[in-house]
Amino acid sequence: MVGKPQTSKQAEVQRIIDALSRAIAQHRLRPGTRLVEAQIVDALKANRNHVQAALQRLALQRIVTIEPNRGALVAQPSAAEARDVFAARRAIERGIVESITPEAIRRHRQRVTTHVHNERKATNATDRREIVRELSEFHLMLGDICGNRVLSEILANLMVRSSLIVALYQRNDVPSCASDEHEEILDALSEGDRDRAVRVMIAHLDELESQLDLEDDSAPEVDLREALNGL
Repeated sequence: MVGKPQTSKQAEVQRIIDALSRAIAQHRLRPGTRLVEAQIVDALKANRNHVQAALQRLALQRIVTIEPNRGALVAQPSAAEARDVFAARRAIERGIVESITPEAIRRHRQRVTTHVHNERKATNATDRREIVRELSEFHLMLGDICGNRVLSEILANLMVRSSLIVALYQRNDVPSCASDEHEEILDALSEGDRDRAVRVMIAHLDELESQLDLEDDSAPEVDLREALNGL
């Protein structure tokens, strides 16, 4: 059964959601950033009511936090939530990889080839935002190729939340997703070796999580006299 077409309002709210999600995923908007409605209205040439609806939807997806007297802010996931997000990604991305056949890779060969080229180009350059965008796009591309819309939609949410987690907890400023592992996954899928593709994907996600500092979820006790000494 074909779903109902979007109304103009629904399409506009989705446009705002997509724009904010991309900005967060590409680290243009950092965790804790205030999302001032008037500025979003101006930047996206949007209706304020539509912006409010978009922020409410993003709050339901745990991408935005809405606080009394402060308004909307980009979410700041806890370390516990970060671990849960990666556990969810392992389950979802296993399902996605297991759903992809060699025929599906062949049908999408042009897209795959273009992505691999763009990813290599980005990782050989120095634009961190472009690197983050291309490395994240690999996972979203597999979600599209698998043909399961529900898995794809869940992954899209998890990828935005992963971007927040990386911004908060990554131990260094180098994007941690590895292009070589991506190509190994694609090679395995092209050959019909989904077991190997799953193993590489799970190891890949384990490595990404291992590069995050999730040991302590609480703010450390700080000696202000020591911290301010000599300033």
